[in-house]
Amino acid sequence: MQEVGIDIATREPREVSTPELNESDVVATMGCSTLELDADVEVRDWALDDPHGQDMETVRAIRDEIEGRVSDLFDQYISEE
Repeated sequence: MQEVGIDIATREPREVSTPELNESDVVATMGCSTLELDADVEVRDWALDDPHGQDMETVRAIRDEIEGRVSDLFDQYISEE
């Protein structure tokens, strides 16, 4: 991530609760989602490969795919306003 100017050295993953997710308009998962959220929450399962144990080129490709999808998602919601 540092290669693209994002410092996550002090960041730690945290669990996001179902009530928090139910307050969202859209929830994007990275694959194999078993979420059961309220009907008004759009769940998008992006079915991405797990980067764990992958070589750096594969991890970079996954990172870049996520960046593109997040950017597209924001573009979609900005254009709907």
